[in-house]
Amino acid sequence: MNSLDTNRITQFAPYKVWYTDGEYRFETDHGILYAVDFKEEPMFSPIPAYWFNLMNRSRKASPNDVKTRATVTCIIEEFFKANPDILLYLCDNANDQQAMRSRLFLRWFNGYAQQENYYIRTEKVVDEGEENYVAIIVSRQHPFLTNIIERFDTEIALFNSEKPE
Repeated sequence: MNSLDTNRITQFAPYKVWYTDGEYRFETDHGILYAVDFKEEPMFSPIPAYWFNLMNRSRKASPNDVKTRATVTCIIEEFFKANPDILLYLCDNANDQQAMRSRLFLRWFNGYAQQENYYIRTEKVVDEGEENYVAIIVSRQHPFLTNIIERFDTEIALFNSEKPE
């Protein structure tokens, strides 16, 4: 994955973003430290795909903060400038709040001014009786968009199909 330009992110994001220990970090006005990282996913090979991970490193309750949303969308926008690839997101299932996190992420992204340039979809998958939500984001201009969507649909269907015991 190509590195993100933290100076460019910070130029447009309300919170200063820095890179350390493999993560893009920022701290909110409420003293909450967030970290974002990207992990490669070989499922779409040879097309590069990455899992987007947003972590609350402070482990404190985070109030509704529009500046957090704006900073996260700036990081995602910079990701796509540096990497015209596939971005995947799995909602954290801590405290059984994955459905709420999925809705929040979609609301954040759908409020993003450039969102019409991206294909985004969330699907529910069930693993060992637990519901999880997976999202895919890819540029609508990606030359293999149709193939990527078909592959995503196939993977979701395989994951949700009846598994042997």
